[in-house]
Amino acid sequence: MDFNIFMNDVVSKAREEITQAGYTELTTPEDVDQALNKEGTTLVMINSVCGCAGGIARPAAAHAIHYDKRPDHLVTVFAGQDREATDRAREYFEGYPPSSPSFALLKDGKIQTMVERHDIEGFEPMEVIGKLQRSFEEYCEEV
Repeated sequence: MDFNIFMNDVVSKAREEITQAGYTELTTPEDVDQALNKEGTTLVMINSVCGCAGGIARPAAAHAIHYDKRPDHLVTVFAGQDREATDRAREYFEGYPPSSPSFALLKDGKIQTMVERHDIEGFEPMEVIGKLQRSFEEYCEEV
């Protein structure tokens, strides 16, 4: 099997999984600036093709938002795929090193908190959901 064909299939499924969960894909730096400068709270899921993204982070992203308090906006960038968009998003995460998969919660364009790869890898999806929902509880309004 051709590696590029295999990877395109993996990437397509990873993109589809997160957008079906309700996240808007940001593929350019301009998309990122427009989305992350909106008023309110924005959850950014930094997607990737690694196993902890598929087995833990994307399922957590899909299920954590079913909560009384949740972000106003749900967006995603794809590390290793949409590099310029991901680099621009990371400029907003001041004080946090690059990490994928990960989640950044912003309010009015300012970073509030992150759930980094070390908070995801080795944990169960329900544990990551709990971490996300605790941040929603602290920074988001009831829906």
